[in-house]
Amino acid sequence: MGAGAQALAALVSDELSGTVPEAVATMAEEIRHRCGEAPVVAVVFYGSCLRKHTVDGVLDFYVLVDAYRPASASLGLAWANALLPPNVYYLELEASGRRLRAKYAVISVSDFEHGVGMKSLRTHLWARFCQPALAVYLRDGKALEVLVGASARSVLTLLERILPLLPASRGGERLDFDEFWQRAFRETYAAEMRGEPAQYTRALYEAAPERYDRAARHGIEELAQQGRLHARPAEPGVEVSFDPCRRRRGRLAWPLRRRLSKLIGFAGQVKTTFTFGDWLPYVVWKLERHGGEPIVLTERQHRHPLIWGWPVLWRLLRERKLR
Repeated sequence: MGAGAQALAALVSDELSGTVPEAVATMAEEIRHRCGEAPVVAVVFYGSCLRKHTVDGVLDFYVLVDAYRPASASLGLAWANALLPPNVYYLELEASGRRLRAKYAVISVSDFEHGVGMKSLRTHLWARFCQPALAVYLRDGKALEVLVGASARSVLTLLERILPLLPASRGGERLDFDEFWQRAFRETYAAEMRGEPAQYTRALYEAAPERYDRAARHGIEELAQQGRLHARPAEPGVEVSFDPCRRRRGRLAWPLRRRLSKLIGFAGQVKTTFTFGDWLPYVVWKLERHGGEPIVLTERQHRHPLIWGWPVLWRLLRERKLR
């Protein structure tokens, strides 16, 4: 492991080992109980609530498990997870006089480690875990090693996928970290079913600019040591150059990757309507929160959401609020 990889691992290890808010720990404990505690390797908190230091929205978790069947309520759900990981579930919980809401994705350790690597088409995984995350539960020291390795690999994957898209010059481009991360977030979200406006991607970077700059610098140092690119200091940022063939292949691969990623994302969202559990309250809450208007469901929709709740779900999908 080179100096860049060591520094990157230290950075993400410190983040993962941060202080866990009580409400987040409570929700993670309930998620472990629902998955069956034995197969759960780690529970990771990430996303907008972590970034904003709040528990008022929907808390986002990834649950890493040894195998799908012991962590699933049925054989069908286990098969669905193995075919198209992860399964995503919704949970509401009353704790200390407040209602907590969470989405949690269940994925095996092997699928998670593959998903953040260079051969993966699951853009959403390495796009999420190049961002800060917090380990809420770890079964043992090996679980932390898995998370640190996957988070660091997410940064390397992002760099190697995005850098060829940046403008080239004869000697190499001066990489401004701010511009790089804006392009990275823009491209990765565009490869999902949920494009994001510029102010959203700007907010992601501005939440921790020094952190993102450090992660990019350490990652570029590691890729340079591996011989995958050439780099030298050029304040602000760094000057990076690629082998022309590697750059060309990287650029040509993106249109196909974007289409396949969107297809996987669409299939995952369709599957989520069957694995999400009691999704109708979540859909209603989302629409009310964004629209500012109360939504009244019929008794028939409450009793048979998979049959009569589709108009409400379609509205959420159409407005791209199922996240």
